[in-house]
Amino acid sequence: MPKIVHFRRDCIGCNSCAEYASDYWEIIEKDGKALLKRSTKKGDTNVLDISDFELAENLLAAGSCPMGIIHILDDQGKRLG
Repeated sequence: MPKIVHFRRDCIGCNSCAEYASDYWEIIEKDGKALLKRSTKKGDTNVLDISDFELAENLLAAGSCPMGIIHILDDQGKRLG
């Protein structure tokens, strides 16, 4: 099962992730940074397991991030896209 790993601390709040995958991403008004919805905080990252069905729009979100802080990983931890 693929997973999204988001390094939120480094987010600049550009909103590109939310534009591509609004069911998964939102900008939090308090600090202006993106939040990966339904994710679990693990250290400095937020992590969310997704299905193959959810992969395409999140690969677009990751690819659009100017900071490169959204990683989509396969079952073995290899980056996709």
